[in-house]
Amino acid sequence: MILVFKHFFYSNYVGLSVWPFIILKSDALKDDPVLINHEKIHLKQQLELLVIPFYLIYVTEWLLRSLYHFNFYKGYQNISFEREAYYNEHDLQYPEQRTVFSFIKYL
Repeated sequence: MILVFKHFFYSNYVGLSVWPFIILKSDALKDDPVLINHEKIHLKQQLELLVIPFYLIYVTEWLLRSLYHFNFYKGYQNISFEREAYYNEHDLQYPEQRTVFSFIKYL
């Protein structure tokens, strides 16, 4: 299910997945297949880790990588979940073909 909240996002961020929802910054983004695919990859990741552990790992990895790079945005870019989603977002078949725990390859 896709929801739109215009005032929910900071800076360049335009989408967010909170299982089972994809939340977007604007209605027009519903027509962006790459963004939707990126968020679908996150939904698969969340489901396979039973949602709460996904967020615990996500935040922990973000903090550790931010400390390593001395930069919060660089830390975000290097989270294994994000690396998997960015690397595969143009492959619109990826969410259906993806194997369980594929994010581990991006650690």
